[in-house]
Amino acid sequence: MALVAIRWIENWLTNRKQRVCVNGLQSSWQNVLSGVPQGSVLGPVLFLIFINDLDSVIVNHVLKFADDTKDFGSINHADDSIKLQEDLNKLFNWSQDWQMKFNVDKCKVMHLGRKNLHIHIT
Repeated sequence: MALVAIRWIENWLTNRKQRVCVNGLQSSWQNVLSGVPQGSVLGPVLFLIFINDLDSVIVNHVLKFADDTKDFGSINHADDSIKLQEDLNKLFNWSQDWQMKFNVDKCKVMHLGRKNLHIHIT
């Protein structure tokens, strides 16, 4: 049964074409080499399968919701900030390996707590 589902998904994603229509003008049809049709029912499920291993090597906590990812942890010592930075580096490397780059403009660091060390994270 699983093999049938895999073949069905493969057929659904293979040999797709798309074009752009703007103000009544249409581009020529182009082959779609990657991605999932936008608005499809299977799109979110396939996306979750694709990013399933994203947090497999992360030391701190990771929350994933749709296409948002949060990496967080308590920083009580300099070593904790090093671990968090290593996690961010691993996430970045994963994104490069799988050609799923994070939107750096949307990435933020939030410092919480009265005894916050305000350690610089990049």
